Amino acid sequence: MKRTHCQPLEQNFYSASTVEVARSLLGKVLVHETEGEVTAGRIVEVEAYLSHGDEACHAARGQTARNAPMFGPAGTAYVYLIYGIHYCFNVVTGKVGEGEAVLIRALEPLLGLQTMFRRRGSDNLKKLTSGPGNLCRAMGINLTHNGHDLRYPPLYIIADNFQTAEIVTTTRIGISSAVNLPLRFYLAHNPYVSRK
Repeated sequence: MKRTHCQPLEQNFYSASTVEVARSLLGKVLVHETEGEVTAGRIVEVEAYLSHGDEACHAARGQTARNAPMFGPAGTAYVYLIYGIHYCFNVVTGKVGEGEAVLIRALEPLLGLQTMFRRRGSDNLKKLTSGPGNLCRAMGINLTHNGHDLRYPPLYIIADNFQTAEIVTTTRIGISSAVNLPLRFYLAHNPYVSRK
């Protein structure tokens, strides 16, 4: 997987329905180029957040300073801080003004493992990028990436020749509203999924 052979996904990929984009992101590769280092991981677990009928979505009560990137163009990064310590990385989907996104919950580490180990302070490969906070720390993603256009470096998503395996659909994790919506998707049998 070399940068010269893999171009970032185009905006039209992200403009489909949020559930369709969420499922399509599985198997794609998230890449971050920073400080002369490159880290990359295959997306193995995601959650969709919808603007209508989904009280767990940050955009459910309208646009604010915090969630403004969600209302921007499809293919924009939406990064936010939870519990004052963990960043979460989302991909904005749908139409401008709609307020929908896909949370990236887990990656299968592919490139830059030593950099990821250093950032995490851990050498546990299975947990390295498992869970949204862990993957952001390992990949070096923070609020400086909020609103970034994912068609361009330093943070972007590419497709490679990976054949997507069976996709499992479940309810989402760690939320207190809209808990019964089947909007979490992950690659079956993948050891890097945060929770089966």
